[in-house]
Amino acid sequence: MGTAASTPVVPARSISKRDPRRNVPREAPPSSHPSMSLDEKFDAFRINEDDDDDDDQADSSSSSKKPSATTTVTTRHIFPSPSSNISHIDTSNTQAYVLHILQDPKNRLGLSALSSHNPATILEKPATLIRDTQYFNVKIPFEGSPVTNQRSSGRCWIFAATNVFRVAIQQKYNIPRFELSQAYLFFWDKVEKANYFLESILDTVDGEDVDGRLVSALNASPVGDGGQWDMIVNLVDKYGIVPQTMYPDSWNAQNSAVMDRTLTTKLREDGLRLRALVSASASTTKIAEAKEKMMQDVVRILTLCLGPPPAVDQKFTWEFYDANNTFKSISLTPTEFANTTHVKRFISLVHDPRNEYNRLLTVDHLGNVWDGRPITYVNVEIGVLKHACVAMLQKGLPIFFGSDVGKQSDSRAGIMDTDLVDYELGFNIKLGLTKAERLLTGESAMTHAMVLTAVHLDEDNKPIRWRVENSWSETAGTNGYFVMSDKWLDQFVYQAVVDPSVLAKSVRDVLKQEAKVLPLWDPMGALA
Repeated sequence: MGTAASTPVVPARSISKRDPRRNVPREAPPSSHPSMSLDEKFDAFRINEDDDDDDDQADSSSSSKKPSATTTVTTRHIFPSPSSNISHIDTSNTQAYVLHILQDPKNRLGLSALSSHNPATILEKPATLIRDTQYFNVKIPFEGSPVTNQRSSGRCWIFAATNVFRVAIQQKYNIPRFELSQAYLFFWDKVEKANYFLESILDTVDGEDVDGRLVSALNASPVGDGGQWDMIVNLVDKYGIVPQTMYPDSWNAQNSAVMDRTLTTKLREDGLRLRALVSASASTTKIAEAKEKMMQDVVRILTLCLGPPPAVDQKFTWEFYDANNTFKSISLTPTEFANTTHVKRFISLVHDPRNEYNRLLTVDHLGNVWDGRPITYVNVEIGVLKHACVAMLQKGLPIFFGSDVGKQSDSRAGIMDTDLVDYELGFNIKLGLTKAERLLTGESAMTHAMVLTAVHLDEDNKPIRWRVENSWSETAGTNGYFVMSDKWLDQFVYQAVVDPSVLAKSVRDVLKQEAKVLPLWDPMGALA
């Protein structure tokens, strides 16, 4: 995708009528140097295995130099010759190159270490592990407790959001330990996503083939566990929140794969049935009745797997002891209990260097509540996002954020740092993709949501490292908390949800724009 200035805005409801092979126009991503093409850039990264001069490299096939006794084939090519057909691998040359690799003692040492252990662990830099400490000079005064555990489910976004919400609740009621029910929001998210999927199928019958890109993307994950901030807004606004004691996790909430697979199979089948009804010119009433029965199946599966949730419009009685060991009893409806969240107030910032900054973005057919709040992002420069996060922490407010957690990270040590794993030391390679190039090639996207609770600033008030509350239990990181270097944030953090008070008016005004619509398969459509 190129800058929004060269791309016309497409209304969200009309994009499904276009050619399913469409894509948002793109221009070349920014490279490391303005004058370098991508090919030139990657040529500069390559490390030659031989010491021949440029002339020899340019004409290696006709060189009169004989190979040494220990080198029976040029180390530059694994094809018969640079001028021959390079469509196939030459087996003999490749085998000879393998032998050449093992002539280097460093590579033999690497073979012993890397073949029997996780390379990312073996190649970790001890200095980085020592440098990334859990000490911060800006920290919110109250962190939620206990550390949560999403277990074998993809509910990180729900955990991150409820971990943000509970801070105000714990402070209000003076509770040392408290969790909101993640399963409650999980139940209603599945119901809403199923309905959203079926409505999307009906919405795309005209103009979209069943094997077209949009319908295929919808079918890929009708009710996946992942989600986005605006989906949380929709759920909390409609269903409220409840304490975990009122609706604890079932086994399927903690191990969602089988339940998800059952729902996915059923919904894919139902989607085909709805398309068939429309193709057969069935009446609107008949289609609505069929869809209602489909949704009853969904609710039945969820109720039996997760348990019946508290009624949305009925008061529950919550009993607890406060920090002074004083008994308390409170009666509220789920929506009344949600009044402490102020969930609609917050703004979702993203850093997407493929697109124009100070631009409102949305994603076609991505959501949970049909006709609810759409997924919207304010795309800003990384400095704006970081400044807003620092200001939030200085106000004592935790921050929901989305990142690609698997890159240059160690969950055992709780470290996320671009200087963590030395791949060049181990494999003699350099990994030089920019953030924009990672997005363009599918190398990176938002995969996990967590919470920022602290930052360490240098003497110029610039961030050095950040404290991250995860949802992988106290056994991960330092008692459940991670350290994220500021350079890692630059490269692998894509989203931060902040209060509008920490943003300049020019950034807040971006919300008034008509959003640029990204296709469903765009990386910004990834669900944490």
